[in-house]
Amino acid sequence: MRAVVVIAHPDPASFTHAVAARVVAGLAAGGHVAVVHDLHADGFRAAMSDEERQAYHGDRPIVDPLVRRYADDVLAADALVFVQPCWWGGLPALSKGWLERVLVPGVGFVFDEAGAVRPGLRHVRRIVGVSTYGSRRLYVRAVNDGGRRTILRALRLCTGVRTRSRWLGMYSLDTSTARDRERFLARCERACRSLR
Repeated sequence: MRAVVVIAHPDPASFTHAVAARVVAGLAAGGHVAVVHDLHADGFRAAMSDEERQAYHGDRPIVDPLVRRYADDVLAADALVFVQPCWWGGLPALSKGWLERVLVPGVGFVFDEAGAVRPGLRHVRRIVGVSTYGSRRLYVRAVNDGGRRTILRALRLCTGVRTRSRWLGMYSLDTSTARDRERFLARCERACRSLR
């Protein structure tokens, strides 16, 4: 299986990056190929430019070479794996920007003959979301966990409802112990190793 791993955290020494390393290790151990999009390291810009907005509904909606590379990777992927923190009850700006700038018409969705929107990523068989939360699980549920909803619900409109999805959340990170964090890292690695 070919998996695109999207990492959205500006600090390479963060726990998010430690999680991403274990995700990639798990994929490799399971015989999968990991194609990593480290958004901050790649210099990815979250906001769509005026030129991109103008091109969005045209024949060539992607004008940035980095975004084109990301889109090509997605079009060749069997799985999409997102590794990110939860900030302000939702996705980090880089993750949201990746969705908006990469999953444009012709990639994330297509139009049929009648002009209706159809999934453009039907080849994607698995979606995995991995997120860290400073807050307890109960609080995260109370604020509706916008990142999880976007990845597991909205994104599946691009892949089709038969795409299998999984969410791995590390709650109460701010008060977690080293043992808690190691258990979560091992869980992420196992989940990606057994991805089918």
